[in-house]
Amino acid sequence: MAAQTKRSPSLVVISTAFVTVWLICAGFPFVWTLWGSFKVQGDFFSRADWTYALQGIRTQIETGSAFTGRGYWGAFVEQEFWRAALNTLIVVVSVVVISLTFGTLGGYALARSGFRYAFYILMAALIFRAMPHITLVSGYLLPFFEWNLWGHLPTAIIVMVAINQPFTLWMLHSFFLNIPKDLDESAMVDGCTRFQAFRHVIIPVMWPGVITTGLFSFLLAYNDFTVTATLLSQENQTMVPKIASFLGTTQVEGNVMFAVAAVVSATAPLFVLVLFFQRQIVSGLTAGAVKG
Repeated sequence: MAAQTKRSPSLVVISTAFVTVWLICAGFPFVWTLWGSFKVQGDFFSRADWTYALQGIRTQIETGSAFTGRGYWGAFVEQEFWRAALNTLIVVVSVVVISLTFGTLGGYALARSGFRYAFYILMAALIFRAMPHITLVSGYLLPFFEWNLWGHLPTAIIVMVAINQPFTLWMLHSFFLNIPKDLDESAMVDGCTRFQAFRHVIIPVMWPGVITTGLFSFLLAYNDFTVTATLLSQENQTMVPKIASFLGTTQVEGNVMFAVAAVVSATAPLFVLVLFFQRQIVSGLTAGAVKG
């Protein structure tokens, strides 16, 4: 029987303290923003005393209660933030589905290809992915204007798929390399075609890798500002540019509490998504880190 490893009490205390401090530092900004979203601007951004945000003094004076939903009402109803949320859903789902479809097919083809051109394709994809997003966006502006496509959701979807595709191609290619070719060959010996072997044998094995890649594609499209702010019109904005518009400009006064409420609304789904898929994400990243 192997001897159990003894942990030093001081090491346990130090590691526990480190994790606790890290959790507080990481979680405090969101918790503070969530709390402040139910206050008025005079409390949350009080210059007189920061404890006003805890006590809700101005909120009680203005609304009669220590908490208020004015920020959410103003953002979703008055400024129609729900439209931005719907636009974000359309863009994100489209980008993820298209990127994963072409990424799985392309990654599998390149992983199973014995030709040297596969290496050059991956290198070209890597160079394309390394380019700044604004550089790629500028190349699409002229044809979008000439074809009267600027401002619509498909324009942002096309550009974000082009930006995201090299990443999905590389990541899924690495996952496919970790799957033995014997699985493909055994399935084809049993009568499957190449595509049937890919669909019924390979994809179920590497499903965690698809989930992991899909999550990163989701985050790219969900959090994007450069592409959506440049290519989408005011009425077709997604959530991130819409939040920025709540802050106003030097010429136009914004409403900061609308932005605070919108930030909480945009951040909460990310927590739910990661918690829901955490097991698949961990197994997918682990599978991608092990060769053979």
